[in-house]
Amino acid sequence: MQRDVDWLIAPDSFKGTFTAREVALAIAGGIGDANLDDTLDVCPVADGGEGTLEIVVEDAGGWSVEQQVSDPLGRPVTARLGWVQQGSLALVELASASGYRLVAPDERDAEAASTFGTGELISAAVAAGARRVAVAAGGSASTDGGAGAIAAIESAGGLRGAQLTVLADVSTPFELAATVFGPQKGADADAVQRLTARLHEQAAALPRDPRGVPMSGAAGGLAGGLWARYGASIVPGAAWVLDAIGFDARLQRAGAVITGEGRLDAQTLEGKAISEIARRCARQGVALHALVGSIAIDAGETEQLALASLHQASDLAQLRDAGRALAATAAISA
Repeated sequence: MQRDVDWLIAPDSFKGTFTAREVALAIAGGIGDANLDDTLDVCPVADGGEGTLEIVVEDAGGWSVEQQVSDPLGRPVTARLGWVQQGSLALVELASASGYRLVAPDERDAEAASTFGTGELISAAVAAGARRVAVAAGGSASTDGGAGAIAAIESAGGLRGAQLTVLADVSTPFELAATVFGPQKGADADAVQRLTARLHEQAAALPRDPRGVPMSGAAGGLAGGLWARYGASIVPGAAWVLDAIGFDARLQRAGAVITGEGRLDAQTLEGKAISEIARRCARQGVALHALVGSIAIDAGETEQLALASLHQASDLAQLRDAGRALAATAAISA
């Protein structure tokens, strides 16, 4: 395939700050400032967490509807349910119903928070006729092992034959969900112990045991709960999203790729969007440049990504400047 695109611009969101599309457009603006002749493919991405629904629905020409469900503490909240593939696939984004951003910092309670609202979204999709439902599982406020979601689904009559796919952005197994992620959801050391004990009790009571299953700890164990109760598939979210938006075909046309995320850290290397893009770029022999808000890994870990360049940029103006600098450098070396 002819490489007729100079830059494939494929950043994730800078979570809590800028959406993936905002980041991509800022970078594209900088490239345009430097060289108006460069051809661009603006391709915002996600890793199966927050922002997944918007990116996939927009790319696929799908649509979304609003649904009133319960937030992590049981209060009403309006979330979106996405539809793609002519309505044959429904897309649920946990963050919109059960996300930690829905709970103020002083309200966060990893023991009380529930995924019930996510189960309500899944049930709404099933009631509307979905035969397949993909659940983007990142950004949960809860560590309930999926108990809330299961309760909501059962109260609505079950899945009625629909198949679930959980998009995970971590590799953590079910029994470690509280240890790894509980503190960022408001759990102190004692709460982590109680949550871990609760997860073990839940695992023993489920139809099959999710402990030790890779990625089953995603969303506070929601992934493992849905896997154990309903036979849900658990897949790496970044890879699923890239496949859904036709990333590989777009990569084959690109001379270089620019990606980015808010924080480059150990989780980046465990299946976040940058690491998946890095693997695909290496396989195709395409140079990959990364723009990140902060760097929390050492040089040796960064080398695993085989980046052509790595730059820090923490706001849209800096991202635009970085795009301009990359385009200018490429023009000089051409």
